[in-house]
Amino acid sequence: FKIFGWGWYYLSTILDDYSRFIVTWKLCPTMKAEDVKTTLDDALILADLKNNNPPKLLSDNGSCYISHELADYLKEKDMKHVRGRPMHPQTQGKIERYHRSMKNVVKLDNYFSPGQLEKKLKEFVQYYNYERYHESLKNLTPAEVYYGKGEQKLKQRQMVKNKTLKARKKQYQKFNLN
Repeated sequence: FKIFGWGWYYLSTILDDYSRFIVTWKLCPTMKAEDVKTTLDDALILADLKNNNPPKLLSDNGSCYISHELADYLKEKDMKHVRGRPMHPQTQGKIERYHRSMKNVVKLDNYFSPGQLEKKLKEFVQYYNYERYHESLKNLTPAEVYYGKGEQKLKQRQMVKNKTLKARKKQYQKFNLN
């Protein structure tokens, strides 16, 4: 992102691959391994993994992701690192799609400080995680899937659907009998 008077800023985002939930993100003046490590630290704290099953990092081949500094950090955290094939953005399709959706909204405005951009990004992530339904998630939000509320929501929808269909059938029969 270009911020007038401030220069370029970069977005470091951690997305849960299963639910598409944005676990955490950070706006950075650089895109160095240290920025990625800080974002990963935040994500690991927020994810609060209790099963001692460390997550995998799927990334592109940017310089911060192929650095020895990040490799040492991931080894220390016992995390596996999977890199996408060069020139093949489909490997990171979920995060790329998130970035496209976010940019279609966030880049409509001009920002004159990192704080203004962070505020807009925070609003978008809130919307994306908790309000925006995803067709690929059976029209659930990422938060519903991430926090394990998806099946409950789908059952509730099915109950409402069945109740509505019964009411319509009853109304149709009543109308046709008269």
